[in-house]
Amino acid sequence: MSIILKMYLFIFLFGTMIGSFINVLVYRLPRKINIFLPRSFCPGCNKTVAWYENIPLISYFFLRGKCSKCGFKIPLRYPFIELILGVMAIFLFPRALTGETLLHFVMMFSTACVFTAMFFIDLKFKIIPNSLNLYLAILYLVYGLIYLPLNHWLIGGLLGVGFPLVITWIFYLIRGEVGLGGGDIKLFGVLGMYLGPVGLIYNIFLSCFLGSIIGLSLIAMKKMDRKNSIPFGPFIILIASWQMFFPESFKILLSYLK
Repeated sequence: MSIILKMYLFIFLFGTMIGSFINVLVYRLPRKINIFLPRSFCPGCNKTVAWYENIPLISYFFLRGKCSKCGFKIPLRYPFIELILGVMAIFLFPRALTGETLLHFVMMFSTACVFTAMFFIDLKFKIIPNSLNLYLAILYLVYGLIYLPLNHWLIGGLLGVGFPLVITWIFYLIRGEVGLGGGDIKLFGVLGMYLGPVGLIYNIFLSCFLGSIIGLSLIAMKKMDRKNSIPFGPFIILIASWQMFFPESFKILLSYLK
């Protein structure tokens, strides 16, 4: 095996191990369980998971997707997150070797990890933990102070909080309901620090458009009614991921819209 292949294999395995930790966050943060202690356990019978049952990707298939003691079905989300972050590590790492800094890789891969945790937590529990927003805010602040103009991250962050707050207030006056959750508003503020004011506006409108399409489709298929709500965070995250990880294809979309 060549050195390059070994390096990519190592990076992939690194990504899957981080993915395993992200699975811990997805399960424990919304339940307010310490993320370090106790050791990994089965939600069905509380059995402590042995080290050989906790190997990213491999253990899921070795256990056939079930707890070895009680047969509790392990959600498919576990290997999916491990796989997707392994792939993202391979996708992002070459950029650090071709001119972009190691800090940029750390920032982008950390973003992928936090986005993944936010996506699955909000999808199930309809919350975005403050700790995840705070982590991204610190990360983008450091990156912005080093690499971005002051008006880019400062105005973007202020606009990210201010604009959604105004929209939420107007929505409340009209319908008597809160349109956006606090976690969504904070996420917009955090994203504004990296995307800047223009990128943030694109994110707000495109995530609203995507959310509306999905919501109306679910209503049309009678999967939900107008009284139900769907979490908005996943749509914000999907559009932000497109903007940050695939900027060239996003620019192509914008050229068509213009």
